[in-house]
Parts: sequence; C-alpha cells; structure tokens
Amino acid sequence: MTSASLFAKASVPAIVTALALAFAGSASAASLTEGFDTGVPVGWTVKNNSVPVGTIAWFQGGSGTTFAGHAGGQTSYVASNFNSTGSVGDISDWLILPSMSFNAGDMLSFYTRTATGSTWPDRLEVRFSAVGGTDVGGDASSVGTFTTLLLSINPDVNVGGYPETWTQYSAALSAAANGAIAFRYFVPNGGLSGDNSNFIGVDSLSITAAVPEPSTYGLMALGLGVLALRRKQKQA
Repeated sequence: MTSASLFAKASVPAIVTALALAFAGSASAASLTEGFDTGVPVGWTVKNNSVPVGTIAWFQGGSGTTFAGHAGGQTSYVASNFNSTGSVGDISDWLILPSMSFNAGDMLSFYTRTATGSTWPDRLEVRFSAVGGTDVGGDASSVGTFTTLLLSINPDVNVGGYPETWTQYSAALSAAANGAIAFRYFVPNGGLSGDNSNFIGVDSLSITAAVPEPSTYGLMALGLGVLALRRKQKQA
C-alpha cells in the first residue's frame, strides 16, 4: 500500500494526530546554555581518574596570569591543567554534564583554547553515555559508559595542535537517548615534569534541539491542506 492510499483511507483527525506526533518527535528536551561565570556549575560532576591523581581537577578560569574567558569576565570559564596529575603521569580529568533527554541531531557547541605559545600539547575529548549518569570507570584509560566519542581536539597530542585562541567546536548526537555528555582532559605523560599538558579552558557552551527536516514541514502542510479540503467538502 502506498503512502497516497494511506492518506486516502485515514481519517482527518488520525492524519493530524500522526503529523503532530512526528513533528513533536523532531524536537528535543535537550536545551542548555552555560557561560561558566562562577566556574563548575551546580549539578555538574568532576571526576579525576588521572594516575597519579594530582592536586586539582576542573576549576574556574585563572587570573591575569592566564587568558581571559571567551565571554564575560577574566575568569568566566572552566579549566583543567597539568596539576590534574602528579609530577609525571597520565591525565584523565572528567567534567560531566547532568543527564538529559536527547534526540538525534541535537547539537552541542562550545569554545576552547590553550595558552599562547604553548610547547606542552593538550588534548580534549567530548564523550557521550547513552545511559547517563557519571560512570567513567576508575583509572586513566577507562571511559565507563561514556563509550561514544563525539569529538577529539588534538587527538595525536601534537605541539601546536590545540587552538591558542578561542575556537568554536560542535558535535551532533546521532541517536535519541536519556544520556549525558562529558568533557575529558586526556593527556598522556602529563604533569609538571611531563612532556605534555599545559592549560585548557572551555567556555560559552550551548546544547540546542535538532532542527526539523524540511520533509516534516511538508507533511505538516499536507495534513493541514487535507483538513481544509475535508471541511470545504462538508460545507458543500
């Protein structure tokens, strides 16, 4: 049976209901904006799985000795650095957003950078857990339920591979889930005396709902046209 015959047999209320459900399904409960004016937001989770664990994990952006935030004040961003581990170690410092309801196509956007002229390379991963929560495992190599890698900035940990000015990155969710997004400052051989890891910031984060496909609008318009035609036939 073709879609045309389905439309011919279905009643107008059934068509409108089906179209309304399809249109509503293209929207998402995921919506968030964060400027980090006061550092790590309430409800977010910091987990430092670095080996060995250092003296500090994700924190509010630095003072005049480091760069200013992308937007807002001097310290209006969140940061992680070489102090996530000991003198030399493997860094795996997690910043986990609260669990949310996502639909396919929902978009994460944020800005990030490292210090100007850095000779100690940094790396940042953005990961997704399809079950939500805060399970990232218990050591520097584990990811727990955050098995989906959405984005990796400077994946090969090269000098000069991390942006030294505020740069925007975006990643889209590929499937619907009640899940969670996490940032992972992930640098091997880091620390004060290590060859890698310096200082990164994250700012101006937003999560926006998926934009409905043009075909969805077309179906909605078709349904409304059928409804108007039926009304005219009844009046006649």
